[in-house]
Amino acid sequence: MQTTFWSSASNRPGTRQENNKMEKVLHGIDLVDFPRIEEMINRHGSHFLDRIFTQTEQQQASAMKNRIERLAGRFAAKEAVLKMLGTGWRGKIAWTDIEIVNNPFGQPQVTLAGEVKKIASKLGVEDVSLSITHTANFVIASAVSLSNKK
Repeated sequence: MQTTFWSSASNRPGTRQENNKMEKVLHGIDLVDFPRIEEMINRHGSHFLDRIFTQTEQQQASAMKNRIERLAGRFAAKEAVLKMLGTGWRGKIAWTDIEIVNNPFGQPQVTLAGEVKKIASKLGVEDVSLSITHTANFVIASAVSLSNKK
């Protein structure tokens, strides 16, 4: 099967036509400053952690020597996913509707639940590809998916 990222039907960048079904590339990106996340944890403790991160995310971060860096990466990833879906954090969306855990190879994997899963389903999003990278004080996350809805 051949895939092209320019559809003669739409002639728009970021779309592809496959078996007469249009797909649109969705992308979200976010940059987070580590000290901001550390300050929120110091100020609000477990209330902040439990509101933003699932138990699995917290456990994975606690097992690492760079806990704050790991949590900041998860925060940026969640923001990137919400931007990808075009919603931002609003309405009935809960931060824990998005879970970011690493697979055995260390690659971050996205699991959607609740309101975020409903929104993704309406957009025709079935899978999210995620990349997270760090510098000394910052983390950036990029989320990409295909939508089969116009």
